[in-house]
Amino acid sequence: MSEVTGPAEYDLRQVQDKWQAYWAEHKTFRPLDDGSKPRRYVLDMFPYPSGDLHMGHAEAFVMGDVVARYWKLQGYDVMHPLGWDSFGLPAENAAIAHGTHPAEWTYANIETQVRSFLRYGLSVDWSRRLHTSDVEYYRWTQWLFLRFFEKGLAYRKASYVNWCPNDQTVLANEQVVQGLCERCHAVVTKRRLTQWYFKITDYAQRLLDDMEQLEGKWPDRVLAMQRNWIGRSQGAYVDFHIDGREEPVTVFTTRPDTLYGATFMVVAPDSDLANEIVSDQQRSQFEAYLEQTKKATDIERQSTEREKTGVFLGRYAVNPVNGARIPMWAADYVLADYGTGAIMAVPAHDQRDLDFARAYDLPIVMVIDTGDADPALSGVATASDGVYVNSGDLDGLRDKKSGIERICASLEHDGTGRAAVTYRLRDWLLSRQRFWGCPIPIVHCPIDGEVPVPDDQLPVELPDLRGAALAPKGISPLASADDWVTTTCPTCGGPATRDADTMDTFVDSSWYFFRYCSPHDEAAPFEKEDVAKWMPVDQYVGGVEHATLHLMYSRFFTKVLHDLGMVDFTEPFEYLMNQGQVINQGKAMSKSLGNGVDLGAQIDQYGVDAIRTTVVFAGPPEDDIDWADVSPSATLRFLQRSWRLAQDVTSPVGVDVTTGEIALRRTTHRILGEITDLLEARRFNVCVARLMELVNATRKAIDTGVGGGDPAVREAAEYTTVALSLFAPYVAEEMWGALGHQPSVAETSWPTVDPQLRQALSGTMAVQVQGKVRAKLEVPVDISEADAQALALGDDNVQKYLAGREVERIILRLPKMISIVPKS
Repeated sequence: MSEVTGPAEYDLRQVQDKWQAYWAEHKTFRPLDDGSKPRRYVLDMFPYPSGDLHMGHAEAFVMGDVVARYWKLQGYDVMHPLGWDSFGLPAENAAIAHGTHPAEWTYANIETQVRSFLRYGLSVDWSRRLHTSDVEYYRWTQWLFLRFFEKGLAYRKASYVNWCPNDQTVLANEQVVQGLCERCHAVVTKRRLTQWYFKITDYAQRLLDDMEQLEGKWPDRVLAMQRNWIGRSQGAYVDFHIDGREEPVTVFTTRPDTLYGATFMVVAPDSDLANEIVSDQQRSQFEAYLEQTKKATDIERQSTEREKTGVFLGRYAVNPVNGARIPMWAADYVLADYGTGAIMAVPAHDQRDLDFARAYDLPIVMVIDTGDADPALSGVATASDGVYVNSGDLDGLRDKKSGIERICASLEHDGTGRAAVTYRLRDWLLSRQRFWGCPIPIVHCPIDGEVPVPDDQLPVELPDLRGAALAPKGISPLASADDWVTTTCPTCGGPATRDADTMDTFVDSSWYFFRYCSPHDEAAPFEKEDVAKWMPVDQYVGGVEHATLHLMYSRFFTKVLHDLGMVDFTEPFEYLMNQGQVINQGKAMSKSLGNGVDLGAQIDQYGVDAIRTTVVFAGPPEDDIDWADVSPSATLRFLQRSWRLAQDVTSPVGVDVTTGEIALRRTTHRILGEITDLLEARRFNVCVARLMELVNATRKAIDTGVGGGDPAVREAAEYTTVALSLFAPYVAEEMWGALGHQPSVAETSWPTVDPQLRQALSGTMAVQVQGKVRAKLEVPVDISEADAQALALGDDNVQKYLAGREVERIILRLPKMISIVPKS
């Protein structure tokens, strides 16, 4: 495609190559790291190497680059690193398809993306580059796993887990979206496996409490999503004694005050409890029902629209408040990982329980009279507050809080329950039955059990498996690598096997931001002193879709590392900025829709600067961008107009700008002051709009005003260049050189705004008569009260509406408004 050039043969491609080489040679964006300047750490969520960069990358990475360049100009020592989240399933699938090793696909794609990132003009310190699939990196992922294991935070248990039949691997709850695998969209099923977990639930309350540190610094919706995901609930644990079982079954309820209305219990069919307590007579029916349950997703099971099904377990429990024997049922609307996998059913006041009770003709006892129809007759459960009835000592009470407190006190007195707090959050399932991931550094010994690999034997490296050897078989490909799996126990020296699963890639991304502080350390994952200098990350940038996955896990990791004495803070990211998506014609870009936009082709046609600036100008960072609604060609014209300003300045470098035209200087300082404020507020799109205003004002001064030789024109052009470098670094470098300065514009300083020049000389004063605006007058911003009153009262239109009446009082809000109240 032919190049678009400016009026003086401005060659976009030549300029891009030139400045990439200069920045690399002079290490322009490598921090000094010597303590001579205050430090700032800017980080974008690192990419997965799935191919070349796309339009989403164009938006995601330019936002952080604006912040990094701005802070560098402000005099900070800025660290802005980049790496790759390079383990993962796509590489493994590509290796199976092409008969190769996943590393070949991974590292080839990384090099492609490196070239594109360099072209995109990011102010990155490339000396800190990392890849999570490098042995030098995942050695320390394994080392951290072992510290979690020693602390009791990594454990193994058998349970039903989310299973993707297409990818043949386990999924964490967070990776199941509306019952589908978030990656391949296959329907997720259940499979019972023994898996590794991180005990994130131990940190549930701290994850909630520490959000106070993030208020006003993270987007409200991210904090709300995390609070909802953690799901703190207050209520009580209640013990139900079961026929023929020594230990009671403990259930959690948020409404212990409705215990008198509990007329049956429901147990998750796929829970250990159901399998344990089902009677011999009911077992065959139960097992058939269990197989049926396994075919349903959790979303389907919890749907209020779903027909209620179940099977009697042949057991009875005793209601602890009234001694009633209540039947125990297995039903799929209760999930095994909710509490103990059992609930007390109060059909009068819970719609799902009511639907089940009506389906199987179970008792329905109303214990709160809300004034509505009896649920047993209406079929509609009542959940609102009312008067307690059929509730023993609670009868007649109206206050729910008091009812809950009384029941909890009674349960504690009788030893049958206690007040409690629970969380929706579940422990983090991290085992994956795939090859291209970090091996779990545990050896399984028939004598010593789970034995950690000694630190001096790390890393446990992946074997060389390729192509068909990686194909899904329902177990990890590593399990079939006999030479690799077979080992000796580090404790007893006897025969043992390596753990054949690999870690969830979210483990890799939960600590990478620490590694950037000490990227080449061979003795530790990072140096505490380096982390103390740079962290927490001052500005983190990434999509809101990571709110309950990566961001939650990273916060958890940081708290554990704090408790291990490895860091001195508990939150990894001081400020978080979300960026939206780039769509086209109102829809997500996809090959099937034919609405994809090729980033490389766009850059070839319009240049990097035009694409970067178009992305920024399209809207606030967090908003989606519809590429059909933007115009990179118009942006390119703006950049060409900006470039011409530098060519038309004829005053010498260092000229006394205070001798320049005052009107243009006022415009320059007002706009630069506004841009500075907007940058602090992360309103980058409005910054570009203000720059356009400054370019137009400067152009007008050159063409029809004081001309290119006026010192105010040089000041305006230089300020424009520095501000423009945040968005369009290549053209800004060219402008800086044309203005007579040595490179790089990135090494200069952010302009100092003169507050006197920034202040407007005049403004519009509205004059009201009886609350309605009757005149708008141009007045000095420092107008006196007496002058304002005289000017307002002397206006013909104001006098018309006063109609000769005396003025009772005048309200002044200078210089914006004056309100006149006449006598009635």
